[in-house]
Amino acid sequence: MMKLNPISKKEVCRYMGIKGVPDDRIAEMIDRCEIIVRESVRPKYVYRKTTVEFDENGVFLGGINKMLSGSDIRKHLSGCTEAIVMAVTLSAEADKLIRRTAVIDMAEALAVDCLCSAGVEQACELAEKEIFENIKAKYRTWRFSAGYGDLPLDIQKELLIFLNAQRRIGLTVTENSLLIPSKSVTAIIGISENPVNHGKKGCDSCRMKDSCAFSANGRTCSER
Repeated sequence: MMKLNPISKKEVCRYMGIKGVPDDRIAEMIDRCEIIVRESVRPKYVYRKTTVEFDENGVFLGGINKMLSGSDIRKHLSGCTEAIVMAVTLSAEADKLIRRTAVIDMAEALAVDCLCSAGVEQACELAEKEIFENIKAKYRTWRFSAGYGDLPLDIQKELLIFLNAQRRIGLTVTENSLLIPSKSVTAIIGISENPVNHGKKGCDSCRMKDSCAFSANGRTCSER
C-alpha cells in the first residue's frame, strides 16, 4: 500500500495562503496535523495504458467512448501514440478527517484540508514514479487533468469508467463532474517515441486564472 512521505510545510503554507515563514503557533499546528493526516489517509491509485488517435474534431483514447475536446489536450498529446490514464485518491478517510476537525477547530480544519491537498499531489508524484518504473516510456508528458485549460470536466466520468475506479479504489464522480472522495485526481500522461516539449503548466491556459488565490498573491500552483 502506498504511504505518504512527510508533507512539505512550505507546500502546505502555500495552499493556506501564508507568505514567508509561519509563526510558531501555526508551524506547530501544521506539524501536529501533518502526523494525523499521514496516519489517517489511505492513498491509492489505478492506471491503464491506451492508444492515442487524432482527427479534426478532437483526441480519442482507446477504450474511452467520449472524445477529448479542446486545443490544449490536443497540443499536450501532440506526437504521442499512447497515453497513461491514471486516478489517485487519498480515500474517504481524508474527507472524514476534514469534517471531524471542522467540528472542533476551523483553523486546524484548514490546515488538514491543505495538508490533504498537498498530500494528494505527492501521491500523484509517487504513483507516476511507480507507473513508469513498470512501463518503460522513452519520452512522456506531464500530467494533464480534466478541467485544466479547455479540457472539460465532464470527461471525468468516462475516465473513471475506463479505469473501473469505483470498484478498484472507491472513486466516483458527481453529476457536476466533481470527484468523490474530494482529495482525488485524474490525469492523462502522453507517451512518445520522440522528444516532447510541450512546456509546463501555465496560468494563461487555466480556467481558474481569474479566481485563483495563488495568482492573487503573485504565485502559481505549479511552484515548488
